[in-house]
Amino acid sequence: MSEEIPPQDPNQPPTGADPVPPAQPAPQAQPYAQPVAQPVPQAQPASPTSSSAALVQAIRQEVTRVFIGQEAVVDQVLAAFLAGGHVLLEGKPGLGKTHLVLALAKTFGGDFSRIQFTPDLMPSDVTGHTMFDMKSQSFRVRRGPVFTNLLLADEINRAPAKTQAALLEVMQECQVTLDGDTMELEPPFMAFATQNPIEQEGTYPLPEAQLDRFLLKVLIDYPDAANEQQIVTQVASRSPQISTDTIQTVCTPEQILEARRDCAAIKSVPEVVEYAVNLVRITRESHGISLGAGTRGAISLLSTAKAFALMSGRDFVTPDDVKRGVLPVLRHRVTVAPEIAISGQSVEGILEALVRNVQAPRQ
Repeated sequence: MSEEIPPQDPNQPPTGADPVPPAQPAPQAQPYAQPVAQPVPQAQPASPTSSSAALVQAIRQEVTRVFIGQEAVVDQVLAAFLAGGHVLLEGKPGLGKTHLVLALAKTFGGDFSRIQFTPDLMPSDVTGHTMFDMKSQSFRVRRGPVFTNLLLADEINRAPAKTQAALLEVMQECQVTLDGDTMELEPPFMAFATQNPIEQEGTYPLPEAQLDRFLLKVLIDYPDAANEQQIVTQVASRSPQISTDTIQTVCTPEQILEARRDCAAIKSVPEVVEYAVNLVRITRESHGISLGAGTRGAISLLSTAKAFALMSGRDFVTPDDVKRGVLPVLRHRVTVAPEIAISGQSVEGILEALVRNVQAPRQ
């Protein structure tokens, strides 16, 4: 008798067959994710220090094309130009002092005036004077050559003291007073005075008060043999490369004033300021110096150090910047004692010895 097979449930899998897994629901589509926008790096604006340093470098490049072989002189002149001070140029004749000042004036499109100081030069020949105009029946002012941007007082020690003193007000206050009326000069203003260190006959040495008005005393020496050969070749052949007519104007007077403001804003920590002050104070205590530098010398030293820092592309002053300015800032502000001067020791040698004796702050 055969065994009866029960009917299969249609919802159950057949007997002996592997169970079929239940159908999985279809995965739902994920919503589209918006890509995260990455920030685009923005170009950082140039700092005022770097902009002014690039400006000074452009001026330096133009000046050194026609004033060859005197890089240290150019750097010191540019430092005084940035600091807003005046320069006393001392060097033998024929070394290009006038050439340097004229080239500097052309780089920013400034006005240039030159006064040849002579024993018969009057103060009114420097500052100007008032004169009566017959046609208009009134007084009018005739402005002197000091109303300029760069003034070259050539051989300043050949004029008497009253004529030299005509520059005191304009160098300190950047203004001129004529018959009670005060007239300000158009900035920027800078005075260059030259003197011959060899010929002293018929000259009038500048008094200490006048010397103290100059931020720097820059010494111009002979160029080396290679540079002197280049100068002689170009000048003798009338090459246009060394002519100031080829100087390009790379900035405006307004940019120079902005660079001066950036220079004044250079940071100086108290330790560096103390170091500059100590260098000046030790000149008053040295036995080899009969007259030391005053407070204006310390101010000038720090201002010059700020200019050197800006020219190096930094926004802070280092002790090396201060040391770099010691000789040009202090050499005309100190007087060597007679017993030291008679031995032939120079003021530069004394100042260098004093610098070695003053401890510099750690950088």
